[in-house]
Amino acid sequence: MNISIFYEKQDTYKAIKDLTYFIGNVSVDLKSGNQNREDIDLVAYTYNDARYIRKEMQVNNEELYYIYTYIVVSAENEKELERNINKIEGILQASGMVTRRANFRQEQTFLACSPTMNNNTDIKNITRRNILSNGLVSTYPFISSNICDENGVFIGTNMYNNSIILVDRFNKEKYKNANMCIFGTSGAGKSFYTKLLILRYRLLGLEQYIIDPEREYCKLSESLDGLLIKIGAASSTYINILDIREDSSEEEQGFLATKLSRLRGFFSLVFGGLDEEKFALLEEKLIETYRNKGITFDDKTLYNENGFKTSKEMPILQDLYNVLEKYNMSFFKTKLYPFIEGSLKFLNNYTNVELKNKLIIADIYELGEDNLKYGMYLFTELFWDKIKKNRSVNKAIYLDEIWRLIGVTSNKFVASFIYKIFKTIRKYGGSAVAITQDISDLFSLDERYIWKKYNKQFKHKIIFLARRGKYNSFRKIHKYFRKGKNRNKII
Repeated sequence: MNISIFYEKQDTYKAIKDLTYFIGNVSVDLKSGNQNREDIDLVAYTYNDARYIRKEMQVNNEELYYIYTYIVVSAENEKELERNINKIEGILQASGMVTRRANFRQEQTFLACSPTMNNNTDIKNITRRNILSNGLVSTYPFISSNICDENGVFIGTNMYNNSIILVDRFNKEKYKNANMCIFGTSGAGKSFYTKLLILRYRLLGLEQYIIDPEREYCKLSESLDGLLIKIGAASSTYINILDIREDSSEEEQGFLATKLSRLRGFFSLVFGGLDEEKFALLEEKLIETYRNKGITFDDKTLYNENGFKTSKEMPILQDLYNVLEKYNMSFFKTKLYPFIEGSLKFLNNYTNVELKNKLIIADIYELGEDNLKYGMYLFTELFWDKIKKNRSVNKAIYLDEIWRLIGVTSNKFVASFIYKIFKTIRKYGGSAVAITQDISDLFSLDERYIWKKYNKQFKHKIIFLARRGKYNSFRKIHKYFRKGKNRNKII
């Protein structure tokens, strides 16, 4: 069958004038007329409808339309045609809709459903119905809108109407930012979907940086001529965590100060929870380590006759360890030893890869579960510098299994750095993509679901903190506070 719906907007002023005249006449008839008339209920019904329509037009700025609905049913033979018509009539009548067959008006109805859009006056007077603009919206035949950006990449199809979805995340006129979060259970297709995005944006020449903790993107790098950086005990590619890169400072000045603030997050992973005093001591030794390489807070010290200093002219973790040993700081030395002579000594090397490829994949699979956080932070900081290099170029960073950076195995310094990336990457023409299994992964680090309730019984405000542990729900905590000895406690 083909369905054709016509809308005709009516003049608002004339419609209100006619409705007022009709309401006045009918009101008189209802007051003076015989209540035993057979059509009195119908008159009262249309009177209330007219008042409602006038009110909506005057108060809520609704518009009045005439609506015409035509259905053309086709079939291979007359018997099948009759059966189809009866079925459709039954469905419509069950929904409270009145149908009428177009006897002797089949041609006009057929033309009304054709692309010529010919709404003939012979059938208009029979099918015309009133409708307000609010109700008219509900008659639109599609239940979901399409997303089809002109320069977008193919994402998939709309599950409701099978339309193609093309999204241009970098369209600043349409979208506030290009960030994405991809959620899905294990095996749902998160990595496959991400690979499709990377492939399509690679064809468009987009700069893309991927942190791969599960070794899922290596073949993609080979196929697309990308740069694969493997970090692990058996790897031959290295990144120096103490490198200061030319594009690392947002203001193009204060390179060392910016680097020290970044290293705070990395060393908080290495040394665990440090108080401000120990952080100050560590920063002092870091400053001395850079000073031994001729690098100070004066940005000119980072340049020589060949331009910005290379990685070979930067300190490595061994240099920091030597400074700590000089001052006999045993606590820091013990924690840092695995990075110097132990299982993580591959992090104690100068950077030996060129980072000019538009597709860089960081493989940190060999780090293992306990050390994965170091690799993720190392590459997050590296890629962040790459993203800030040129604001006019679109780029994207993909953080797979992001819960490892902002989950319970991380800490607040690392999480705040990731938070900063998502908040500010738009300014650099970038897109941050977080990939994880569950939305709760984003709230598992030092997060509190806070419920404030003014309890009249206790005469004070109680703040309930729902955390993992003994009192892991609002109801249990509320029960705890209702105990006599705990009434005056506030956390």
